[in-house]
This record gives sequence, structure tokens and C-alpha cells, in this order.
Amino acid sequence: MNAAWYQYLFVFLAGGFIINGIPHFVKGLTGQQFPTPFAKPPGVGLSSPTLNIVWATSNFLLSALFFFLADITSGSLWLLLSGFTGCMCMAFYLASYFGKLNLP
Repeated sequence: MNAAWYQYLFVFLAGGFIINGIPHFVKGLTGQQFPTPFAKPPGVGLSSPTLNIVWATSNFLLSALFFFLADITSGSLWLLLSGFTGCMCMAFYLASYFGKLNLP
């Protein structure tokens, strides 16, 4: 069964949101400050561990929403690759972005 174009997009976005949530969740669990969009300046300043958990949770919920909207009913290899591509694109972006911040 072929998937519609929006299913690939939604699965791609879901993969990106999952990956974005992981570092915030880990930093929050370990009690460390980490940048969020709510810091001053946004994305550069440090936010509290609690705010990082909240941000991670919102990323995970958005990911779940995109998976739900994708209405995946088949185990399509192409949908799987779309999600993996979303994960890897976000992973490389975050590695580049946070690598430049010189975090403690």
C-alpha cells in the first residue's frame, strides 16, 4: 500500500521532534541547565532542568501527534526511512548548533 505525501512529511517531523526532545529530557533528568527557546537569549541562554523536562515533553507530545496524524497502518519501508531521515537531520543540526554554543 502506497502512503500519501503527507504521511511521509508527518513521520519525518515526528522523527525530528523525538530527537529534539532527547537532549532536553536527559539534561532535565540529570539536573543540568540547558538551552531552550524560552531562555534569554532564546536558544542560547540556559534554562532550568524543570523547563527542559517541560520542553522535552512537548516535543514528545508533538511527535506522537504527528505519528497519529500520519495514520500509519502499514510497515512501509519508505515511511520508516522518512522517520529515520527526520531523526538524522535533526541530530546533525543539533550537533552543529549546540557544538557552537560552548556549553559547560
